[in-house]
Amino acid sequence: MTTIHYHSFPATKPPPNFSTLIYDVFLTFEEQIGTIELEKGLKSDEVLAILRPSLEQLGFEVETGKTREDKIHRPVLFGEDGEPTLKFEVDAYHPAWRCGMEVEAGRAWMGNAIYRDLIQSLVMVEVACLVLAVPNAYKYKSNGRPQISNDYANTVRLASTLYSHTRMTLPYDLIVIGY
Repeated sequence: MTTIHYHSFPATKPPPNFSTLIYDVFLTFEEQIGTIELEKGLKSDEVLAILRPSLEQLGFEVETGKTREDKIHRPVLFGEDGEPTLKFEVDAYHPAWRCGMEVEAGRAWMGNAIYRDLIQSLVMVEVACLVLAVPNAYKYKSNGRPQISNDYANTVRLASTLYSHTRMTLPYDLIVIGY
């Protein structure tokens, strides 16, 4: 039985065809990245490094490091001569699927990275789908006592609320993967 799961939004339409291909990448590396079984989860860069070769095989451009050249940039605004004047970073991007990906770890829920990812994806050019990978369980200590933040469950609950609300419509599909 697996601890890796995904949920796609809006819930009123089937997940994109490629969602199972991405999910299978996470399943392949469950022993290495699965936060339920690991004593302490990996950093997001470490998870991305493990997934990178398989994501690249699917056609994703994947961040390779911390320098500007190693990052994946998506344009947001264009200026004179059509040059991008503002860009945001994503961990990975698939041009044919118009799919951005963010892999989060420790600060996913408690550090509000989820909110940043959802908002920045609103304005990125040619992002029709966002894959948001978050830990199932972020394990930490508070006052010396072990604690667990259920990041996947919290993120799915937030996404369900956003995609069900009538005050706004998000312009992209969302796939939340819990690892």
